[in-house]
Amino acid sequence: MLELVRAQPRFGYRRIWVLLRREGWRVNRKRVWRLWRQQGLKVPRKKRKKRRLGHSGNSCVRRRARYKNHVWAWDFIYDRTADGRPLKWLTLVDEFTRECLALEVARGMTAKAAAAVVARVIAERGAPGHLRSDNGSEMIARAMQAMLAAVGVETLYIEPGAPWENGYAESFNSKLRDEFLNAELFDNAKHAQAMAAAWKWAYNEDRPHSSLNYLTPAEFSRTLESSGLQVAAAPLPCARRPPTSHPCGEPELS
Repeated sequence: MLELVRAQPRFGYRRIWVLLRREGWRVNRKRVWRLWRQQGLKVPRKKRKKRRLGHSGNSCVRRRARYKNHVWAWDFIYDRTADGRPLKWLTLVDEFTRECLALEVARGMTAKAAAAVVARVIAERGAPGHLRSDNGSEMIARAMQAMLAAVGVETLYIEPGAPWENGYAESFNSKLRDEFLNAELFDNAKHAQAMAAAWKWAYNEDRPHSSLNYLTPAEFSRTLESSGLQVAAAPLPCARRPPTSHPCGEPELS
């Protein structure tokens, strides 16, 4: 009976009883049931398939930021302290200005903690029109969706398994990894938090960005404000339309 169960783990005791009879065992169904119970056997419950929320129509190419605070992108990246214990980093960027809006680190970070970080930035800077992310558990959590809905932020979930569709977050994470995480050794989480605050300031204020004509993100943001290029919020385009120019010379795609 146990050999049959190993071969057919989705079969219940009735089907196992039938297979035993076919093999010539003279055994009734009740005895098979008693042996089944004695061995603690049961059919594994079927796992419900996860419903993924994203699709390619929400990618950074097809639905592109057109002004400051139009689209923010966020993601997680992982590292370790000197003693080998994990660190979880939350990154949040403005896709248009390339500013790093949040760089938070902890040993672990729940959906509620992540939502609190995003809510804090919204309180300081104002709500964006859209927030782009993958389908990670923190991103699709009810706590996050409820907080964003309360302030009128539309979520843009990318296609599962397609991180390039969240390209601005991925680009920032690669710079974070190359220029900071791979260059620093953190003693503990508090040490990492202090170093993160300094690196975030330097990234926004001191680091020239090639896609911004070598302005820093903070300089570019201030240029937008002084030139009056900020425009009222509008829905992202869904249909195809002719490309228009980006202030930094990059085409805007629909």
